[in-house]
Amino acid sequence: MRPLGISSLLLALASFSQNVLGQRAPSTYTDSDTGIVFDTWTESGLTFGFALPTDALQTDASEYIGYLRCDTATKGTGYCALSLGGSMTNKLLLTTYPYEDEVLTVFQWATGYRPPGFYAGDAQLTQISSKIEDGYFEILYRCQNCLKWNHNGSQGSLSTTASTFLVGWAIHSVTPTGARCPTSISAGQHNGAGTITGTFSSNAVSEKYQEWTSLADKVVPGHCDDTPSTTTSIPGPTGTPVPTDAVYDYVVIGSGAGGLPAADRLSEAGKKVLLIEKGPASTGQWGGPAKSAWKPDWLAGTDLTRFDVPGLCNQIWVDSDGIACRDTDQMAGCLLGGGTAVNAGLWWKPSAEDWDYNFPDGWKSSDMSGAVERAFTKIPGTRRSSQDGIRYYDEGYKVLSEGVKSSGWSEFNPFTEPEKKNKTYTDAAFMFINGQRGGALATYLASAAERDNFDLWTATQVKRIVRSGGHATGLEVEPYEGNGYEGTVQLTPGTGRVIVSAGAFGSARLLMRSGIGPQDQLEVVANSTTDGPDFISDDQWILLPVGHNLEDHTNTDTVVSHPSVKFYDFYAAYTDPIESDAQAYLNSRSGILAQAAPNIGPVMYDEIAGADGIVRSLQWTSRVEASFNLVDEYAITMSQYLGRGSKSRGRMTLASDLSTVVNEPPYLHDPEDIEAIITGLDNMREALSGVEGLTWLAPAANQTSREYVNAMSTTSGRGANHWIGTNKLGTEDGRQGGDAVVDLNTKVWGSDNIFVVDASVIPGMVTPNIQSYIVSISEKATERILALEPASGGSEGAQCGGIEWNGSHYCQDGLTCTRQDASISKCQ
Repeated sequence: MRPLGISSLLLALASFSQNVLGQRAPSTYTDSDTGIVFDTWTESGLTFGFALPTDALQTDASEYIGYLRCDTATKGTGYCALSLGGSMTNKLLLTTYPYEDEVLTVFQWATGYRPPGFYAGDAQLTQISSKIEDGYFEILYRCQNCLKWNHNGSQGSLSTTASTFLVGWAIHSVTPTGARCPTSISAGQHNGAGTITGTFSSNAVSEKYQEWTSLADKVVPGHCDDTPSTTTSIPGPTGTPVPTDAVYDYVVIGSGAGGLPAADRLSEAGKKVLLIEKGPASTGQWGGPAKSAWKPDWLAGTDLTRFDVPGLCNQIWVDSDGIACRDTDQMAGCLLGGGTAVNAGLWWKPSAEDWDYNFPDGWKSSDMSGAVERAFTKIPGTRRSSQDGIRYYDEGYKVLSEGVKSSGWSEFNPFTEPEKKNKTYTDAAFMFINGQRGGALATYLASAAERDNFDLWTATQVKRIVRSGGHATGLEVEPYEGNGYEGTVQLTPGTGRVIVSAGAFGSARLLMRSGIGPQDQLEVVANSTTDGPDFISDDQWILLPVGHNLEDHTNTDTVVSHPSVKFYDFYAAYTDPIESDAQAYLNSRSGILAQAAPNIGPVMYDEIAGADGIVRSLQWTSRVEASFNLVDEYAITMSQYLGRGSKSRGRMTLASDLSTVVNEPPYLHDPEDIEAIITGLDNMREALSGVEGLTWLAPAANQTSREYVNAMSTTSGRGANHWIGTNKLGTEDGRQGGDAVVDLNTKVWGSDNIFVVDASVIPGMVTPNIQSYIVSISEKATERILALEPASGGSEGAQCGGIEWNGSHYCQDGLTCTRQDASISKCQ
């Protein structure tokens, strides 16, 4: 039986990863039966603890003795889980639960938002004791090789010498099904989850550690002899053969904010275009499946799915089955529309400074003005998505906007005054149309779909770009789910082109699977079981810094409370909406459900001049809900995003199963980035200081901004999921040691017909949410691509490749581009 349901638990660990309220000092607990002394932390009915080897505070330990106690409503029920590294993905996961008179355990590993497999490393758990009592169960255990993990080459650790560490936790009141065998469990949705940033005290280590380890002498495997093995092969989807006449001028890979405009504009130009999306349809307009998970009962009888209704957008954080990409360790939408189908729909007109600071000549604000206008002609945007023009539940908006206004901040119109992003505020701006999601799905895709020269395939994944040297000739596709296509799609000989628009992770991954990327990552692909046997030969590799330059808005959550604020439960509205709210939406697309969850606004802006001479931009996005597991119905979370000017970067790499991993998080590597965050928080606290009745919950009133920021993690929980940069656009050819993957035409360096058009080409972070920037980039890129002359077939002896070659890689019929050495290839 396949282990399902734990994915819900893992999603919990990810979705609650922002619940990190500074460093948590431990409490000391001494077990009365054994005398073992633990550093412990308690949250929401779960207590976990560590006892460490004698020298663990000086030398990183690989093992520990653990304590785990889980409160339960009914004796012998529930489960608890720990992620020994914070987030759910690519960390060692330990799940514990009671069964009959035993507490059972299982190690697992998740590479993405899909049911996890079992950990392939050498972690070993032996029990010291366990209890199952009224109201709780607990376990004392030794965990060897648990603080350093290696799952098929994906490595990590929990450092015992570092100043802080992260542990993710989840708890549920219902016991997993299949509980008799730990390797066959299926667990339900959690009741609670979060992440704790801990610090070890001197009590965590003891000279008696080795003596205590001798108490761990019980191996408790459960009862698996008569339980079907979870390693039984699960049949994959059955593919539909690619039509024999499937030949296209352009194939666009990915239907997000980059791919949809590109497909529309290219087909508008008369080109034969195929758009490939590996996920399913989403909104009702495109035949989104009428699954119960995607169409709550109150939408029955309509042509709407949950993706159409702005107020249901947060549902992805509690139910992402069949929606979240399964091949990345971050949340991403793998369905028609990509992120534009599932996000909050924020739609900001780009400011000139973002183009001028981040982009090279040819992509400055003066170059981009036409593309931006085309994007906003297609998707004008709105500040009032409810069709009656009313902003519902706006008490939080009023509290904050009036507060900053009284301190001299000014209101601006985000559509007509996009440059006013310093000591300013506005209500949120959205891409919604007529009270529904709208955006690129309802505009660009709608116009493309009207043309006979446009085809759309869903449920189909591109495995690799088929190429000869730097010239793509087709794409190898396979079913991602259902009856997606399988086989090879041919490009129009000579003139056909590929547009890769699969997002910051998906596009980088596809290039690597196609032999384009850094040496170390192409070796991962070459050694993989899925791609290695027929991977392109190493003399055809194009070595570029794919995956480097990874960036995201650095997110710093803060929480305030005010008695006038009214919380609206959007999660409850999914299955059981207030009847009047449901009717208002169904009958007139008005009311709170026509607004994005979780009641966003105001959005405020600030700029901070750094000691390094760089002006850094900050966006404060407010929402009426608490964070950090705080319980306060009057709470407002204000998320501070560090944007333009940030210097910190990270890297994306591939795991052994070729899923993508944020190998180095791109947060706070630069001291002036940290200073900007602290100064920005000081500015906001001062701006709101005159609001009567407003209470700061995080940071607390007696905590300085510096103390608050320095106590927070610099990795887990600091992201905004606005990923960019992994296929950087620029003039410095990455083959020559430069930092660019694509040139000014978004063409991959070293190729003549492979282009990347999405967030991955953005060189540096912009001020607000990035969606409108991606659409504008797509508008500009397709304009430039269409203006390029197609690759010309080289005659015999003509150069067709080389490490410095930027011409055609295509040869006339009957000739092959043959590598002579690294510097030159010729048509022969």
